Amino acid sequence: MKPYFFTALFMISAATSFAQEKIYLYPDKKGLHIGGNQKTEDAPFIEHFAANGDKRNGAAVLVCPGGGYGHLAVGHEGADVARFLTNEGFDAIVLHYRLNDPQQSGSRYPAQYDDVTTAMRIVKSKAESWKLDPEKIGVMGFSAGGHLASMLTTIHVAANPSSKTKWEQFSSRPAFSILVYPVISMSADYRHVGSGFNLMGPNPAPGLADSLSTDKRVNAQTPPTMLIHSTDDKTVPVENAIVFYKALQAHKIPATLHVYDHGGHGYGMAPKDPVLNTWPSLSVLWIREKLKL
Repeated sequence: MKPYFFTALFMISAATSFAQEKIYLYPDKKGLHIGGNQKTEDAPFIEHFAANGDKRNGAAVLVCPGGGYGHLAVGHEGADVARFLTNEGFDAIVLHYRLNDPQQSGSRYPAQYDDVTTAMRIVKSKAESWKLDPEKIGVMGFSAGGHLASMLTTIHVAANPSSKTKWEQFSSRPAFSILVYPVISMSADYRHVGSGFNLMGPNPAPGLADSLSTDKRVNAQTPPTMLIHSTDDKTVPVENAIVFYKALQAHKIPATLHVYDHGGHGYGMAPKDPVLNTWPSLSVLWIREKLKL
């Protein structure tokens, strides 16, 4: 039998073992586009990756890739992360949220916030069919996706038990939050200007930047949070993680902060760096401790 047959068979097998389910966030709404720098015509959606076999633990992570609210790093901050999580027993749900572009022809806040809160509530509504515990579903976000995850972490939509729409019967509050080199501030001098421009536009309403600086939104209802950052991050300065950590401390929220002395920005799982690539395993240990898995 030809060698390429075995190669093709292996590739098909690998793809099947990492198959995913695609779910649109707003199936009844027409004309919605992810947009962004690539002008993606698809509507916002989530991809569900089920945990591998007998490793399943009933917990899940909603993953928010970064990209400055202008594109989605769905490879190294999406699919690669999902592959790692599913191998560790967690279901992973990658969010493809709405974006903007330099011409401001895309979506601004609150579209992105609506996408992440809707996604979390949809995931919770599917917990029974996916064999998950709705109280063990958290969020992980990278860079601007870290800001989006931090909005989900700090600004909650309450459950509406009387709603006829199933997902609206669940709150948007995650059980835990992991923010990796996150954008946090929209107003301080260490803010990431590009993310703010895409999220709020060139002339945001008075007070909006402060309102979306999520360190100012931490309160007693904020879930346990782990932060990952690097001292030499020139794109999103480490101060973003530090101010969020301090806000968590001030409100007595369980908080863990790992600051590496190198790495810069956007390294994802950091597969080629033996120091940086410790953070994914540390995050799994942290989740298991927090959820008593």
